[in-house]
Amino acid sequence: TACEPTAMSTAEVMDHPGDASLLQSCGTADSLASLEDATAESTAKSVPFHFLFCLQIHLHACMHTRSGLQLNSHSATPRPDSLSLPAKGTELWNTHRDGEVKLRMGESGPEAEPSLTVNQMFTSTVQRFGNYNALGWKDGEQWKTMTYNEYYKSCRTAAKSFLKLGLERYHGVGILGFNSVEWFIADIGAILAGGFAVGIYTTNSPEACQYVAENCQANILVVENHKQLQKILQVQDKLPHLKAIIQYKDELKEKKPNLYTWAEFMELGRDEPDAQLDDIISSQKPNQCCTLIYTSGTTGQPKGVMLSHDNLTWTAFATGRDVSLIDADKLQEVVVSYLPLSHIAAQMIDVWLPMKAGGVTYFAQPDALKGSLANTLREIRPTAFMGVPRVWEKMQEKMKSIGAKSSTVRRKVASWAKDVGLQTNLNKMDLLSRKPLNYRLAKRLVFRKVRKALGLDRCTRCYTGAAPITKDTLEFFLSLDIPLFELYGMSESSGPQTISLPDAFRLTSCGKVISGCKTKIFNPDADGNGEICFWGRHVFMGYLNMPDKTEEALDADGWLHSGDLGKHDQDDFLFITGRIKELIITAGGENIPPVPIEDAVKEAVPLISNAMLIGDKRKFLSMLLTIKCQVNNETGAPEDELSPEAVESCRKLGSNSTRVSEIAGGRDRVVYAAIQEGINRVNEKATSNAQRIQKWTVLEKDFSIPGGELGPTMKLKRPVVMKMYKDQIENFYKEVLTPTTPDNPLFISLKSFPQILDLLLKCVYSLTA
Repeated sequence: TACEPTAMSTAEVMDHPGDASLLQSCGTADSLASLEDATAESTAKSVPFHFLFCLQIHLHACMHTRSGLQLNSHSATPRPDSLSLPAKGTELWNTHRDGEVKLRMGESGPEAEPSLTVNQMFTSTVQRFGNYNALGWKDGEQWKTMTYNEYYKSCRTAAKSFLKLGLERYHGVGILGFNSVEWFIADIGAILAGGFAVGIYTTNSPEACQYVAENCQANILVVENHKQLQKILQVQDKLPHLKAIIQYKDELKEKKPNLYTWAEFMELGRDEPDAQLDDIISSQKPNQCCTLIYTSGTTGQPKGVMLSHDNLTWTAFATGRDVSLIDADKLQEVVVSYLPLSHIAAQMIDVWLPMKAGGVTYFAQPDALKGSLANTLREIRPTAFMGVPRVWEKMQEKMKSIGAKSSTVRRKVASWAKDVGLQTNLNKMDLLSRKPLNYRLAKRLVFRKVRKALGLDRCTRCYTGAAPITKDTLEFFLSLDIPLFELYGMSESSGPQTISLPDAFRLTSCGKVISGCKTKIFNPDADGNGEICFWGRHVFMGYLNMPDKTEEALDADGWLHSGDLGKHDQDDFLFITGRIKELIITAGGENIPPVPIEDAVKEAVPLISNAMLIGDKRKFLSMLLTIKCQVNNETGAPEDELSPEAVESCRKLGSNSTRVSEIAGGRDRVVYAAIQEGINRVNEKATSNAQRIQKWTVLEKDFSIPGGELGPTMKLKRPVVMKMYKDQIENFYKEVLTPTTPDNPLFISLKSFPQILDLLLKCVYSLTA
């Protein structure tokens, strides 16, 4: 269903959170309580909570008169005062591990949906779809499955095993490894046992793993294999709360105290009584923390984003409602899990949304992003698929490469079909729904075959998110009748804030706000651009043990300030225009968002893989460029050999280069001339001279996750790149023209100096005569 217009706001501030409609308490949620019981209990306790909240607001108003926090150095309008921290469960945020928050519930609509714990949502699904498949994984060449009954039972067993190993309430269970059945069971088992489920990125260094484990006071760490185990063993002595380590893949290469295989771990709790676990489950409340999502830490130490039971269960409900998720007894939804589960997007799409509707999640192979994902998609044929932009770009490159080798007739048919597909879908986007006869023919001849080859023939929803995607890639897939629906959100909003839908999408827009939530643009400029702010039950509890950072993110009215810049169009579609922290402010004082310029360069020069604009506090803009190349299937590191698409582009230009090293450093004049022509075209469209790219260089290797330039979801880590390529950047801004360089056109020879001086004196004399 389309997002409800009443749930959106373009620039309006919603009612103050002191409104009685938002003051329902979650109450104590028994693990087997019905929704009616939960609602009744919530209503019964709303009056005293309302009283406490109003009293707190009154005291806050009387006692605190400090000026608002400044958004950033470029903001003319100060942000509202941040919240003080009152009694337990009566405020919108809390940074204590055992803290409770007031849920942002409304009187009607999605906001009024009864609050649930993870266990309550899970048991409801088990009651309805217990015999349906929940998880699927490949064992050798065979796919194996697990039902919801088996899934829930395994999670309870894992929970009892965690308790037997000494998991304490509100302490972490860190999970370090690729997506798997064991990952899911450890995650939910930790939550049922009263701990925190904490995903750790597989690319983390031992020191980064130590930081996360120490910050969440992890009692137990679950690792995938020997490689990940070694990271933990290196820092084990620095983790005073750690009691056990579990390795869920491969055999242990050495036996150590408190080190268990997955089978040994599960055996610990198999015959344990249920009483202790049931007591813990029944004491859990929807407004308490159950999951920690750690930020990437590119602008400082990683922060532990505290997500409550209600954050997860309500977001799954609201998102599922908007994307028309189908219950399993009608048509079971199928997804493929391959994106890092330490990221909220993957957790919401792979774990919580399927659980809400009784869907089935199949696990890709660990080398999914190195090439095997295509095979998994063809075998599983998902009904919904989420790809980060780089995944879609790689598909696009592969299809273009294959298309270039096709016969002339096939290429002409494909080109005709793509023209038809693009125009038909653009018309659909503009609500012109009539499909012409040639579309039906193109679908039969081309579109169906493409979808089948990609494994997307059953896929009704193809999503993209977590990083910006170029218009070129969006139009490429749109021309193949595969619209990519952009999502937008953040860890602090439990995942999605806005979603594009089949009947509500615009190219380069992130869609409309999900039902039951609100978006506002803070401090908009003349063009409507301002900071994007969120409101809803999906907004996080706070950053663990970081009240100051939490106050920076949440203002006094409870709005989450995203740090992203954006604007709404006349139909309430949201467009992201930049990020405040990424905003380039030149020495001349002009504010320049880098992403649109970077995307324009990549579109103008197909050879370019990544582009990063430089210019903060500088006199002019410069740019670092990388060339599309092959990627090592084992390590994921970029190689020197050009990608097939890059080789093809070189041939069209008249270049014979086959390696990056033959281009970088100005070695290939033909390619460099083509890049300069593309940048010239981008500069011609610049809104001011300050937004023109004056200098650029091609680096010796592409950006990558192993290299450190890209994060786990392929986002560009700008501070890291600035540090890694400091010398190249400084070279842009060195004064090239000096009086000691003979090649300098302004070089003045000492021998000619008297003649020049004489000429100048004659000019002055003639002017004064």
